[in-house]
Parts: sequence; C-alpha cells; structure tokens
Amino acid sequence: MAHICMLKAQLAQLRRQEIENQMKGAGGGGDGWDVKATGDARVGLIGFPSVGKSTLLTKMTGTHSEAAAYEFTTLTCIPGIIRYKGAKIQLLDLPGIIEGAKDGKGRGKRVIGTARTCSLILMVLDASKPVTHKKLLEKELHGFGIRLNQTRPNIYFKRHDKGGIQLHVQLPSAPTFITPELLRTILLEYKIHHAEITLRSDATVDELIDVIESTDKIGMLRVYIPCVYVCNMIDKISIEELDLLDRIPHYVPISARDEWNLDGMLETMWDHMNLLRIYTKPKGQIPDYNEPVVLPASKGPPSVEFFCNRIHKGLMKQFKYALVWGASAKHTPQRCGKDHVLEDEDVIQIVKKVG
Repeated sequence: MAHICMLKAQLAQLRRQEIENQMKGAGGGGDGWDVKATGDARVGLIGFPSVGKSTLLTKMTGTHSEAAAYEFTTLTCIPGIIRYKGAKIQLLDLPGIIEGAKDGKGRGKRVIGTARTCSLILMVLDASKPVTHKKLLEKELHGFGIRLNQTRPNIYFKRHDKGGIQLHVQLPSAPTFITPELLRTILLEYKIHHAEITLRSDATVDELIDVIESTDKIGMLRVYIPCVYVCNMIDKISIEELDLLDRIPHYVPISARDEWNLDGMLETMWDHMNLLRIYTKPKGQIPDYNEPVVLPASKGPPSVEFFCNRIHKGLMKQFKYALVWGASAKHTPQRCGKDHVLEDEDVIQIVKKVG
C-alpha cells in the first residue's frame, strides 16, 4: 500500500510539472479567455465538438453563437445571460475540446482554464454517442485540477520549519485510508519533513494529495465545481436508451433544437448552484420581490454580515441590527445580529446606527 501511495504522489507531481512546462512553452496561455464575469453566477458549457452547445446558448439566452453541421464551429468563448428566479446567470459557450486537451491539444488549456472560474459546469453530451465521452471529459478536467461534484476534503495541512510530521485525527474512529506511515511516505515524495496535518474527515490518499498540491503553491490549486450532465439530442434515441441514460447521477435529458425540457434543465442548474435569494425591505415599505440579492451559499455561511458586504463593503460600519422575516426567523420579524444565518427567500431590513 505504501508503494502505491508513493506512486500516486509521483504521478501527481509529474502531471503538474508537465502542465507547468507546457504553459511556459505556450507563453503562459493556459489562463482561459478574458471574459468579464457578470451576474450572480457563471456557468460554462463543456463538451466535445458539435454536441449542440452553441444551439443551447442561443435558445437559452438569445445570444447568437454560430452553429453548423461541422466540428469546431465555435473558436472563442461566447457569453450570454439567463435570468431565472430573479438571478442573473452568465452562460459561456466554450469551444469544443478534444482528448488530450489538458495537455494543450487544440485550445484545451484555455477552455479548461475558463471552466475553472465557473460556479457550475454543464457537460453537454450527445445522447446518440457513447457515454464513455463523459469519462473522457471528466479525465481532461481532472487533469487540470477540477474536481466535479466533490466537496473539498476537510483536512488541515501546514508546513513547518521543525517539529517533524504531526498527524492529528479528529474522527470517531481510526482513518480508513491514511496511516502515519503512509502519510510520511507521501510527504517524503514532496521533500516535506516538518508539517502538521489534521484529518477531520475520512479522506482518501488522492484527496490528501490534492490538499498537499493545493497548499503553499506546491502544485495547481484544486477547484471543486458542481456539474450537470446535459444529454442533448434525445430526439435521436429510443425510450429504452433514454431509460439507460437515466441511471447517470446529476443528469438531465434535453433537445436544444426542439426546446425539449429546457425548463427542467434550468431547475436542475438552480439546485446545483446552491444560490439563495434575499429580498430587501426598506423601512415603511413592502419588500422588493423583483430584484433579490443573490448569495452563493457555497462561499460560506450566508450570514447577515455576508449579505451586507454583498451590497456594500462599508455597510457593516453603519450596521446596528437587522429585522428578518422568513424561514430563518424564529418569530416575525426577528431582530438579528450580523452572525444570523439567512435562508432562501428571507426578507431583511437593515437598521443603521444614528449619527
């Protein structure tokens, strides 16, 4: 087992070094397209060429993206805007990627580099082609540090100048995968002799390597992004084949050309983005239900302080208390401090200090 862990650590380092060398050779062109982020969330369309990404962008946003019966119609990143449940969502039509994209083939590094900045990835698959395309795309994204539908490992890791390797376990039982011996073997591969590690979850060896590679700029920072698998062109397959596709987790079937189930796709997107709508209520007036403040719950507890900073960085200096109506309030209205955690469709009124 120790030998396998050592090989995994070596493989992770080799992958990272290969990507770094290729990015230097290409003049650093692996950062993606410089498309200004707008709205409350950013969604990227990822897929092989000619799977209907451009048609989907046009149908969803009204933004024209060239679509044709030949591959590589889209050669740059084309943005559009979706308005849904009061939220403004930026949708990016990215060029089709090919196998080996993470290694620089085609425009792969730029496509995946842009995908790393997204709140959600829509992986568009042609329902008439093998589902193995899904595995190939996942492999390309994984090689560039993107972890799909995974949560960040609850591991604390910090390098020290002395003190040796210190492993702390905060679990009800012994770790299943990581032992002190395996930990030392992995850290030695990175020439780390003094470090403190705290396991707060029963993490795997691969998850531990991800944390090490993401720390102290040892390697490429891992990003954890939700993903919805959009099986397009379901008009080309039978009901029996559609039933087989239904076994894929995080999946939604559509036909972009015929506009089938686009509403279902939007609802699935909303569920995966984990966004909260908070309505503001000026004193003596009714709440504004047309323009909610949208908070990404994935970026931390959606507290009153987080809400205030979302509106303006200086608002907390004037903050006295908040009145909250909704699911998070114990009574109506509840007088709350800055640490109160909000829930979807709460109504809030900020009371400022006088003078």
